[in-house]
Amino acid sequence: SPHGIPIDLLDRLLIISTSPYNEKETKQILKIRCEEEDVDMSEDACTVLTRIGLETSLRYSMQLITAASLVCRKRKGTEVQVDDIKRVYSLFLDESRSTQYMKEYQDAFMFNEMKTDTMDTS
Repeated sequence: SPHGIPIDLLDRLLIISTSPYNEKETKQILKIRCEEEDVDMSEDACTVLTRIGLETSLRYSMQLITAASLVCRKRKGTEVQVDDIKRVYSLFLDESRSTQYMKEYQDAFMFNEMKTDTMDTS
C-alpha cells in the first residue's frame, strides 16, 4: 500500500493545497490577535511585528504581542511601540536563533564537559 496507508482509506482522503500567508494576511491576523488581547499597538510596531512573523513564524510573532504589552505597561505606556517589540525580540529567541546560539556555544554547556573514558567492563 502506498505511504503505508490502506488503499480504501487513501481513496477517501482529500488533498488540500495550502500556501504561506502573505504580508497583508499576516498583518491582519496580528491585528485581530491584538484586539483579542486588548493590546493597543502603533502602526510602526505592527509593521515590525509583521516582518518578524514573515521571517520567523506567525506563532512566534503572536507570542511577542503579550510580552511587548507587558513591557509597555512596565514603562507606563498606553500603546506598544517599536522599542517594546525590539526589547522582547532580544529577550525571547525564535527557533532559528535559538538553534544558532546552541551551535555557537555548545562547548560551554555542561553536557559537553563529560569526557567519554574507556570503561573496564570485565
